[in-house]
Amino acid sequence: MKKLLALIALASLSMSAYADIFAVFREADGSTKWQYVANTTASVLIISLVIALIFLIRAHLRSMRANRALTDIKATLEDRVANRTAVLQATTEQLVEREAYIASIVNSMPVMLIGLNQQLHITQWNKKAEEITGRPLKDVVGKNLWEAYAAITLTQEQVKSVLESGETLTLKHAQRGQYSFDITLYPLDNHADTGLVILISDVTKQVNAENKVAERDKVSAMGELASAMAYDISLPMQTILSRVTRARQELEAADLGEVKEFLLQEVETVRLSAHQATAIAQNLLDLAGSHRDSKQLADVPPIMDRSIALATDLFTDADSLAFKHINIRRNYASPLPQIPCFPAELEQVFVRLMRNSFYALNAKTWDDNNKPWINIEIGEFYDSLWIKIEHNGKCLSPSEQLDIFQPFFAITNHESTCPVEQRLSYSYFIITDHHRGQMAVTSDEQYGTCFNIQLALS
Repeated sequence: MKKLLALIALASLSMSAYADIFAVFREADGSTKWQYVANTTASVLIISLVIALIFLIRAHLRSMRANRALTDIKATLEDRVANRTAVLQATTEQLVEREAYIASIVNSMPVMLIGLNQQLHITQWNKKAEEITGRPLKDVVGKNLWEAYAAITLTQEQVKSVLESGETLTLKHAQRGQYSFDITLYPLDNHADTGLVILISDVTKQVNAENKVAERDKVSAMGELASAMAYDISLPMQTILSRVTRARQELEAADLGEVKEFLLQEVETVRLSAHQATAIAQNLLDLAGSHRDSKQLADVPPIMDRSIALATDLFTDADSLAFKHINIRRNYASPLPQIPCFPAELEQVFVRLMRNSFYALNAKTWDDNNKPWINIEIGEFYDSLWIKIEHNGKCLSPSEQLDIFQPFFAITNHESTCPVEQRLSYSYFIITDHHRGQMAVTSDEQYGTCFNIQLALS
């Protein structure tokens, strides 16, 4: 291009050297040299065409090189795009597989798993959570936890404290004899964006198994202690009965005047007390062997009758009321089904209720118009057997009604309203834990005191 411009400039300078630039195309007489004009025009046209051809060839060559470069770039880009697409597809498949694998792990977990974000909205909800709550993931995802599962035993404050502190929180929630749960809340890495996870484990079977082992050990130790105590008590009682019998014989044979009748009465009182102590020792032996590994079908009314007979032997106040003088009203429905139970344990429960009633009746003063009584009712109601033991003795105060089924601890600072000898914690334990039943008490001055026991028929 630079050479062409130089040539044009040179031609212009050369032409300017002539006075008439067209003189070369004229004859001496002033006529035009048409042949010369034609030859010059043709030469200029050919030169122009050659120059244009050269430029076109150069442009074509450059375009071919550019096209080849573009083709190479296109092929390279296509290869890169194909490779990148293959990598993305493989990565997507891996992510899908990993997500499915993680979802499989989460859904196969035997614990309830709930994922929450910072707004306490549900992000994860496994199969166990669906089974327990009855709500599928699609119905709860994105909702507030307490809207989706109002029965959960967690507060928003507890969850927020884990999010704020970033520390794992472990809680236990249990209802004795019914269920036990371990609840763990732990924040995820970068929990500012991800939130936390709640794990709820049902450990009821484990806790029940551990309780059974502990209970068996306690019962075994208590049985050994009761047996030893019964044996230790029976030895001096046998001596006392033997000496009392001999003393009675000697008193009857002796001539002591007016004192003789008084001494015989006192000896009889000692004999009855010794007999009562012997019955207590025997009851301890029965208690030691009362618990068995499996229940058996039994009729409750005969168990109640045996308990009344045993209470008659056990409970006698030498200076006041004897159990045999109490009016026992028995109201047993008929027929009554047998229930699975531990008969010896139920007998111990009934005896202790008789004992409690006996002391309550002894705490009142009686006359001919007001006699002590114990009313016993046994009946069937739907799928349960109901037992009522009611008396008209001294009633329980509201605080005593709260304490009577609670264990007694001598080291506690709480001032107990119910004396340990009148408590029914072991009876309550037998009914609620060993027999999966219910036990309650009501008491007031007008209607007396009533112990209610509910036992399942199966």
